[in-house]
Amino acid sequence: MIKERLIGYIEDSIRKNWEIEALSNYRGKGYTYKDIAANMLKLHLIFEKAGIKEGDKVSLIGKNSANWCIVYLATVTYGAIIVPILPDFKQEDLMNIINHSDSKFLVVDQSIMETLEYEKMPEIGTVMFSEDFSYAVGKDKEVKELVDNIDKVYSEKYPELRPDMIKFSDIDNEEIAVISYTSGTTGFSKGVIIPHRSLAANVRFAQNNMPLEPGDDIVSFLPLAHTYGCAFEFLFPFTYGCHITILTKTPSPQIILQAFKEIRPRLIISVPLIIEKVYKKQLLPVISKPIMKVLLATPGINRILMNKIKKTLYGSFGGNFHEMVIGGAAFNADVEKFFKKIRLPFTVGYGMTECGPLISYASWDTTEQGASGRPVDTLEVAIDSSDPENEVGEIILRGDNVMLGYYKNEKATKEVIDKDGWMHTGDLGIMDKEGNIFIRGRSKSMLLGPSGNNIYPEEIESTINNEYLIAESVVIMEENKLVALVYPDFEQMKEDGIGEDQLEKLYEQTRKDLNSRLPGYITISRFRIYDEEFVKTPKRSIKRFLYTQ
Repeated sequence: MIKERLIGYIEDSIRKNWEIEALSNYRGKGYTYKDIAANMLKLHLIFEKAGIKEGDKVSLIGKNSANWCIVYLATVTYGAIIVPILPDFKQEDLMNIINHSDSKFLVVDQSIMETLEYEKMPEIGTVMFSEDFSYAVGKDKEVKELVDNIDKVYSEKYPELRPDMIKFSDIDNEEIAVISYTSGTTGFSKGVIIPHRSLAANVRFAQNNMPLEPGDDIVSFLPLAHTYGCAFEFLFPFTYGCHITILTKTPSPQIILQAFKEIRPRLIISVPLIIEKVYKKQLLPVISKPIMKVLLATPGINRILMNKIKKTLYGSFGGNFHEMVIGGAAFNADVEKFFKKIRLPFTVGYGMTECGPLISYASWDTTEQGASGRPVDTLEVAIDSSDPENEVGEIILRGDNVMLGYYKNEKATKEVIDKDGWMHTGDLGIMDKEGNIFIRGRSKSMLLGPSGNNIYPEEIESTINNEYLIAESVVIMEENKLVALVYPDFEQMKEDGIGEDQLEKLYEQTRKDLNSRLPGYITISRFRIYDEEFVKTPKRSIKRFLYTQ
């Protein structure tokens, strides 16, 4: 069992990095580690006055920001349980989660609070606004009075804050740190109970294996309410003394690349969608030209060209990173192959909310093509098949990273964690002798072909999504035939002057070309055009169940 504690990591980092900048909003206000500590202690005073005890829940709803991070840190170091909620959930879902989690305190963006009904959240005693930590509404006038005068009260208690005064809760590693409500891909949200040991295990592994140094710059753009962005764009760099710049708006690839150029981060954490868009928009049109194909196939010239392409691509991500870690969803096989060819320092990891989130990782120079890393040192990972190296089976695991279960849902917990403590991920894969994990797809999305072949739709979609004028796709089975639901790349159509009336003919040709390259048992019978982007989870995976009924 892991001995390191998340709160210990936070305390150490604040003490060591007292005067250096810790968190900044993009092109906005920055906070030193000392500033963060002061704000955390102010929130501790407010929690105490509001009657919050260790183990009580604090809900947090808002866009990514330095203040969001401060509330998270203040809550877990107090020994309370943070319930981070994605701000783009619908009003009804937000209220359901607040009530289902038994939260007693709420910190929320002002614009979101305007959509909520306080009287329908009976357990919430106090609501504060995240933008400036001002009092919004509540049941206790004394709490309002303290919030209104917090600077004065804080100054009286801590006339001079010093690093040696930083000591927070001694709460046990088995206790709950986070309840994470993820929309997942199986319907209604479940509250994943993540203990302190899981977060400590994630931080320890990252500190020992990921290429960062204290003082390095990081850009945070993934949703912080989701464990992937929270662990690797916030908690790990914060505990290491890094400077984290937070993109406060939902960022487009253009804004992200602009921030990379300005901040020049040392480590890039991303989901495949962002990287694939850059490849498709910036690289594919260049390397697909007939003359370029010839040159790239010519020995001697090809290496010069590839070095030039690598330099350009590396520069577009800031030109300063040791490594780019891609995770959260399946990575396009063609993009991965090309990145390997040009020797871009990237790697693909694997995780899930239930593991806080990391399951496997390998550094870019040791990773195998098509693999999602090797198991982390705090997990035992196995393939549930008679021949794990060759026969696809469910990926199962147990260890420090694994959740305690689903909040107030024993049935769902028993469905995924068996009596021997193995958690069944629902993901299918194989694992070679060196421990490299090769994911084939979700067990729930696997299709059975008419001749009994196992078909993994994600692999086919990866190929389809690289085609001209296709933004994304979902492959389903209808009457024993594969059908591709396709969302067009309307942006590209506009640029190239292509009308919607031309799509069917163009797509039919694309389908024929694809089928000529695909094995016979996974040929596509037809394309069906979707006018709206497919509905996605927070980590940008398509909610497949909505399209396969």
